[in-house]
Amino acid sequence: MNISRRNFLETAAGAGAYAALSPHFAKGQEGNWQPGLIWPPDQALPHFLPPDYLDAAAIESLTGDEQILLVTLQGVVNRRQTRIYLRQNGDGTDGTWLDTLQTMFHIQTNLASDPLSLIYKYRQEVRGAIIYDPLVSHTINVATSLAGLMDAVVTSADVAAQYGLPIVMDLRGRFTGKLQAYNWLIDNYWPQLTHRLLVGINPANISAAPGVEWTAVLEQTTQVHNSSNKGTYNVDLTSFLGTQSVYVRFQDSFQNQGFGPSVQQVTVLADGNVIASFQPTTADEDPFLYEEDNSAVASGGWRFADATAYFIYRFTPPAGTKTLTVQVLMWNQFLITATNQPPLVYSPNARMRDYIAGTQALVFWLDPEVPGAEAQLFAEILQKTGPNTPYLGWYVDGREVPGTTLLSENASLVIAADLLNNATVMSAVPAPIRAFQPPAPVPELKNKIYVTITMSEGDNMQYCEHRLRQIWDDPNRGQLPINWSISPFMLDIGTPMLHYYQSTQSPNDFLVAGPSGAGYTYPAAWPAADFPAYVQRTGQYMERQGLNVIFALNHPNGAVTNLTDSLAAEYKQYVRGLLGIFFDWTSTSNLTTPDGLPVISDVQITSASQGLTELTNAANNWSGDIPLFVSISAIAWDLTPTTVNQLIASLGSQFEVVRGDVFFKLLQQTLGSS
Repeated sequence: MNISRRNFLETAAGAGAYAALSPHFAKGQEGNWQPGLIWPPDQALPHFLPPDYLDAAAIESLTGDEQILLVTLQGVVNRRQTRIYLRQNGDGTDGTWLDTLQTMFHIQTNLASDPLSLIYKYRQEVRGAIIYDPLVSHTINVATSLAGLMDAVVTSADVAAQYGLPIVMDLRGRFTGKLQAYNWLIDNYWPQLTHRLLVGINPANISAAPGVEWTAVLEQTTQVHNSSNKGTYNVDLTSFLGTQSVYVRFQDSFQNQGFGPSVQQVTVLADGNVIASFQPTTADEDPFLYEEDNSAVASGGWRFADATAYFIYRFTPPAGTKTLTVQVLMWNQFLITATNQPPLVYSPNARMRDYIAGTQALVFWLDPEVPGAEAQLFAEILQKTGPNTPYLGWYVDGREVPGTTLLSENASLVIAADLLNNATVMSAVPAPIRAFQPPAPVPELKNKIYVTITMSEGDNMQYCEHRLRQIWDDPNRGQLPINWSISPFMLDIGTPMLHYYQSTQSPNDFLVAGPSGAGYTYPAAWPAADFPAYVQRTGQYMERQGLNVIFALNHPNGAVTNLTDSLAAEYKQYVRGLLGIFFDWTSTSNLTTPDGLPVISDVQITSASQGLTELTNAANNWSGDIPLFVSISAIAWDLTPTTVNQLIASLGSQFEVVRGDVFFKLLQQTLGSS
């Protein structure tokens, strides 16, 4: 068992509402009125109105302020009638899909030579601009939610002035931190926002400001891997006075050791008067936490930064302050540096904001692993929506397990979508979807090692849009059997993508539902009363796409948990024709049969050579008396059909690689004869 530093630490001692809205905006009081959307009650995500033509523009090279202006413009415009398509992704897939919309769906497109010309073309469809606060990056998210309600774009004050956009709302100077900003948004606008989906997106892209000089003010120069140096340290910051704020950075003084500073209490005095006093992980920390980077928190109420991680506090003393001191209760290997220059540049993250504005959704960016106010607010937001509500986006610092656990416990599901582009377009283009897959013959059952290989990441909508399109177009695809996990929600939010994959599918390509059905979730963590509705929707979406195999994950709080008989019974009851489930990731491919349903765990591989090693080990441990079944999960960020084909070609005659449906049919034969 690997003991992380987190395990070690946790076991060791140690501003007013916007003025009255016009009737146009007030119609959404119940959070359900959505103009321009096709969103029946039994549909998880909406369709936008089909486009007659598309004005396209390449915006990759624009500034963040220009990008977010155009993407929120896209959302407001496309909610009335889909007309704007933007190329954002540097891998070229946005251009590839635009070509597909032209050739396969016969949509006329016009690529603007100047992307900013779209501002002038569609100027009459927006009231003006909502200005975010560059000192509180989370106001970018607040502004995006408001943009959909107010028919406005989001940008900076300078860019709004440049294009003559009147200011509809100015968020500068209203908030001291993200918790205050999000609480204000919810308190004042939740009734008008949609209650049918939530979005979690990082508000900004961060880069180091040029020319910033950091000065070391305190350092632990010997290695300390426990709390033996725990104490309150006084740091004089007086020499950094003279500008508006002082920035204090905490780092690991031995970055190869993994025992960086642990901070439990911070007090700041200006001329002897306390201007800040807080314990990390509490709401009191929020106004001063300038950047958390990859730092983490412990349940005991301290923040730590191991290896190359860091965190920065910003303190703004009163004008005329003569002395500034910070007192820090901390321990372990700390390096504290300070500067009076803003050390980071925050550029708006424009991804997916067309869909947020277009659906009038609440977007926030909260860490599910920070105990206290932050995780509590996250949970409170989830509790405001009904069961089975999609949360589109991802989690702070990729905190997948605690985030998905929190969602599951609150009967919600995640659709990874924080890098999804043009969702308002991809959910607008109608396309025929077939309810079956090309058939594959089932060979005679023999004493062989039957192998099936599934490409991972299918629950991830941005993967379906970008990486999947790249590897699907591999000219060697279709030569040998490969399973492809996909999101059942492509039926709603990516209909033309799903049609493309279905229409170009070969008999060797088999589509399976990504974890853990209609949305990524951990079944074991769901409230028992709510889980049937999730599986029922899963069955409905799978049946409409001809899917009869699921790849499921089930490790709430990081502990892989087998499906119980009751959970398996729910899947069997509501997913018509379900053949079996590929399950989680383990070191060997293990079979269980809860309630008689074949559930086989996956061996995860990242290369063909690793796959050969794993399968060779399986063969060496095989008696040869009965068929052996091995399920492989190929990490799609690392492998392609070409590399999977290389793996298959390297196997001996005792192996037979088959599609997922054939695999489970042969497995069922074996179980029936045993």
